[in-house]
Amino acid sequence: MEIKDFITKIPKAELHLHIEGSFEPQLMFEIAKRNGVDIPYQSVDELKQAYEFDCLQDFLDIYYQGANVLLHEVDFYDLTKAYLDRVILDNVKHVEIMFDPQTHTERGVSFDVVINGIKRACSEFEQNHGMTSILIMSFLRHLSEESAFATLKSSLPYKHWIKAVGLDSSEKGNPPSKFQRVFEAAVSEGYIPLAHAGEEGPPEYIWEAIDLLKIHRIDHGNRCLEDDKLVDEIIKRDLALTVCPLSNTALQVVKNMKDHPIKMMLQKGLKATINSDDPAYFGGYMNDNFNAIAQALPLTKDDVYTLVHNSFAYSLLDEETKADYLNKLADFNEKF
Repeated sequence: MEIKDFITKIPKAELHLHIEGSFEPQLMFEIAKRNGVDIPYQSVDELKQAYEFDCLQDFLDIYYQGANVLLHEVDFYDLTKAYLDRVILDNVKHVEIMFDPQTHTERGVSFDVVINGIKRACSEFEQNHGMTSILIMSFLRHLSEESAFATLKSSLPYKHWIKAVGLDSSEKGNPPSKFQRVFEAAVSEGYIPLAHAGEEGPPEYIWEAIDLLKIHRIDHGNRCLEDDKLVDEIIKRDLALTVCPLSNTALQVVKNMKDHPIKMMLQKGLKATINSDDPAYFGGYMNDNFNAIAQALPLTKDDVYTLVHNSFAYSLLDEETKADYLNKLADFNEKF
């Protein structure tokens, strides 16, 4: 019971969250009705039953289908507010939100509609609750380099709101090298480079991400453990991994939570963190992820503290804010 209580009360940061993946069925139905968009499910329960996946692509198919109901700024505001309302209950103090502009611009929803809605909700939460947030613009790797460059161009008027660029969607067959030039251009504009690598893709994709894209953090990275030299290189470069346990089991990246590699990552000296990825689809938010893996492995109180400490330490926050969070975290740990 003590570990569960510790997980509930400890202040947290979430570094790997796709805002479109926080789209709960109830809200999806409400917005679909509001916008007059048909979705191929008769009820919330039927939609929930569809959230059973065998692989990343199965998930992405329904993920993009759900995103189709998002049309107006208020839709993106409602989506983001619902996520923030939920994670504040898990004592999350800082979030780094990935959003996929191409999911929306490809179907005629303009970039400004997407980012204005998301940012408005984030700003309100910081003002009203003190929760800090950072936006990460992700390129869809199954689309072309040309499309990514167009998205980068669309983002430039909003550079003051966007801290980093990422790379997500279908990993297999879409190596990081496909986007090397786009990332070089994004970095020249002041964006911090991040990328999904080694979730379903091979360790070679992680090598490409760190060598060619020069990323500052690895999203997922599970398969780095297949390559000892890669593990050593990640440690040498001091790169954190944003690991998503419930996502890993839902997508069969890890067959059983008892086999999850996160404890091994910590033992090897990797800076792993715990995150929810797409919580509406994968069965849980931050505390659900911590509790599931703490019970399965099991994790100790020190393991949980290390994972949370890593999240704040490897966030994209400025050093002063980061230090403030880390001091509060240390105070909590001492008093618990």
